Formats: sequence, C-alpha cells, structure tokens
Amino acid sequence: MERYSIIKEKNPREIVLLRGKGCAYKKCTFCDYHTDKCDNEEENFLLNKSVLEKVTGCYGNLEVINSGSVFELDNKTSEMIKSTCNEKGINTIHFESHYIYNKHIKNLRKLYRDFDIKMKLGLETFDYDFRENVLCKGIAESDPEIISENFDEANFLFGLSGQTVASMEKDITLGLKYFERICLNIMCENSTKIKPDQKVIDDFIHYLYPKYKDNSRVDILINNTDFGVGD
Repeated sequence: MERYSIIKEKNPREIVLLRGKGCAYKKCTFCDYHTDKCDNEEENFLLNKSVLEKVTGCYGNLEVINSGSVFELDNKTSEMIKSTCNEKGINTIHFESHYIYNKHIKNLRKLYRDFDIKMKLGLETFDYDFRENVLCKGIAESDPEIISENFDEANFLFGLSGQTVASMEKDITLGLKYFERICLNIMCENSTKIKPDQKVIDDFIHYLYPKYKDNSRVDILINNTDFGVGD
C-alpha cells in the first residue's frame, strides 16, 4: 500500500493516505475503501506518523485522505498533521469528509485556523435519484448551493450504467460552478456489486476527457491509484 506521493501537475501538492478507525457511514454501494481501517488508535498513529514524516513541504500544499473522513482520524494524528505543516511551511491542507459531518466542518476550520483548509466532499453526482437510490450516498439534500456550502472541492464518480455523456457533463458543469475544484473518478473494478460500464467509460474518454483534461480546476483519475497512493 503506497501512502505518500507527490502530485506535480494541476495544483501541485503532496498527498498522504492515512489510516483511521474506519468510515462511519459505510453504506455507499460502490465503495470498499473503508476496509483500510484499524480500531487501535495507537497503531493508527504509528502508521500515520511514518507517513507524515515523509512530507517535505515542497509545494506548501498537502492533501490528506484516509479512506473515510478526516473526523475519523485519532487526535494524535490530527495534532501531527498540524505540527508537520507548521514545521514544513505548508499553508494549504485538503481534507475529505462525508456529508454526515457537514455540521462539524466549521469547528474543524477553527481547529486548523492557522491554515487554508480545503474540504472535499464525495458527492459522486448531483443527480439525486442516482446518487441516493443507486449509489446510496446518504446526502439527503438536493440543492447544489446548500450541498456545497461547507465544501470547497468535490469528487465525482463516472463510468457507471445509467450515466450518459449529457449527465456526466451536467455534473462537471455544476461542479465547476459550485466548487473551487473537482475530481472526476472513473469507476474501477473492486469487491462491490457495482461494476464499471465500459461503454460509459469509452464515451467519457472520447467526448469529455479531451475537453477537461487541461482544465486546471479538474483532476481526472482514470485509475484510482493515479495520484500515486493506494494499491
């Protein structure tokens, strides 16, 4: 499992994949990332410490992911993130969170008041019916403005049966309207029952990838390890 990498293009930054107690939601039908977890906080901290020690501060920009939400990291890891960023001159920190923690984000920003915090939401799509009845994301809100209120960035998931070029482009357009940055993730085969649809993926590659591949606000992950972390 690779847990540290450097992203050199489009918003250059270091990225770390840390380990927490596990996703509190765990109902997304397409996701098996939540298996990267441990109930032992001390073991998690020791692992996370070894990863954070690799951070150099080369871009002053750090993305922290943990197969769940930042709120599921132990306190010692959270403190080490702050101290590492202070020591390495890192001003911007990107965190991920499920929408269930939406009301906790303001307090998180206060805890990290010395940094420019960018919160990323795993939204997957603005299509409420598809998001909640197929992907089971647990985001009861449908208004894009309300959804994005406490978030700066968003993940979208493409390459699934039922999606079209038009639906994917609508998500991208709305994503760029309501968020500072978006990340387009192409569905990869995993242990869940949700499988990639190659026709939809081909359509994305043919019609949408050329249009957005050079957009500085759009990250595109054809493979889920394209950021250099994971396995």
